[in-house]
Amino acid sequence: MKITYNTKNINELLENARLALIDTAEAVKTDLIQSQTMPFDSGVMQNDSTFVDDKRIIKGIVSLVTDTLYARKVYFDPEINIKQGKNPNAKQYWYEDYISGGKKNIPIKYFQ
Repeated sequence: MKITYNTKNINELLENARLALIDTAEAVKTDLIQSQTMPFDSGVMQNDSTFVDDKRIIKGIVSLVTDTLYARKVYFDPEINIKQGKNPNAKQYWYEDYISGGKKNIPIKYFQ
């Protein structure tokens, strides 16, 4: 028995899956902003410093990153007082809804 792989089609499928993964991360970011759950003061953390990191896309990995000096403190410090003036649903652990909460199916839905 001889098996021949159609590498052109396989590579095209892999590339489409990678593009879908990036689009999924962008959709989660959009949903995060629209749901107004990220703490918001001047908008730098939400609008300027949250982005999709696709440096490891070849391995099938993308990350939604919030890259500010204070993001980790705001996310993890239980003593932080989250103001809800500009984002009425602002809270700590704003990514948790997509990991284990009510929105955990959103990434799957977008990827499909």
